[in-house]
Amino acid sequence: MTAPSPPSVPRLDVRNLSRSFGPVQVVDDVSLTIAPGEVTCLLGPSGCGKSTTLRMIAGVERQDSGEIHVDGSLVCDGRRHVPPEGRGIGLMFQDFALFPHLTVAGNVAFGLTGARADKDARVGELLERVSLSHLAKSYPHALSGGEQQRVALARALAPKPKVMLMDEPFSGLDNRLRDGIRDETLDLLREAGASVLLVTHEPEEAMRMADEIALMRDGRVVQKGAPYNIYTSPADRDAVAFFSDVNAVRSVARGALADTPFGRFLCPGQPDGTEVEIVFRPQHVRIDFDRPGSPPRPTPSDGTPARALVKRARFMGSESLVDFVLDAGIEVRALVPNVFLPAAGTVFWLTVPRNRCHVFRV
Repeated sequence: MTAPSPPSVPRLDVRNLSRSFGPVQVVDDVSLTIAPGEVTCLLGPSGCGKSTTLRMIAGVERQDSGEIHVDGSLVCDGRRHVPPEGRGIGLMFQDFALFPHLTVAGNVAFGLTGARADKDARVGELLERVSLSHLAKSYPHALSGGEQQRVALARALAPKPKVMLMDEPFSGLDNRLRDGIRDETLDLLREAGASVLLVTHEPEEAMRMADEIALMRDGRVVQKGAPYNIYTSPADRDAVAFFSDVNAVRSVARGALADTPFGRFLCPGQPDGTEVEIVFRPQHVRIDFDRPGSPPRPTPSDGTPARALVKRARFMGSESLVDFVLDAGIEVRALVPNVFLPAAGTVFWLTVPRNRCHVFRV
């Protein structure tokens, strides 16, 4: 009989981390686990506690309560505090923090220990991997933003950290460079087997990079999951709105149903008289192009068509934003691929797929 495999130990295990500054609770009971080679994004608006969480994990800020474990070893709790250099954790920040008086090779070598030949070999290996071998003797001021970012990445990877903490490291890059450098960075980190905790306030960046997203608000993690699950099954209205524009139609629950211009929506568990919002994204609004004068036949999946007048339409490059006003006076925005610029006042019929709507208590 084969013995059962031992349970895997997370590379990074954060348990019930909290931190206050005076009366303000900046981080409130945050827990995270990240396996080797995985990328988790702490996503949320500015001031929600993301960077403070990162600094506590790095060891440059002390928590009020909670524990931090790396590869199953306790590095910090109420009594024990392993200093930053002893945690096996690498750090990357948005300003890169390169030493201006050191060459590219000197920056990458900073923090390495051991024989000179071993350090030189490690520096050469990393500079070749980030395609900067030809700039080894250059100084940071002579580099572009993308080149500086790659130097910072090579320096952070040089000691072979178990965990890589990244605080909005791509925010200073030109948009044209950002996607390629993010992909290169991810490839390097996965090859190194490091667990990555990335702080960002950009949903697109989190969706692009993360295996798991931890959505933060007011110091707490309000939802955790794979990007697809976070996007399609949001915990509340604010979670929907953080990833995109939203349309919201208010109603009142009666018999676990809410009446709207788009038909009735189920709202189970809501007592009669409870105010609810039906929330859906602009890209999920369907426009009936074939029968502008009369409503299409309703379907169970799309509900009741609602008559709407075009208020304005704008072309955004690869898609068009069209604002409508329903007969009930409710404004609804639709996102349409390619060019669609109907004149103001044009009548259309709109539907919203039931499986793309979210019902929340107000």
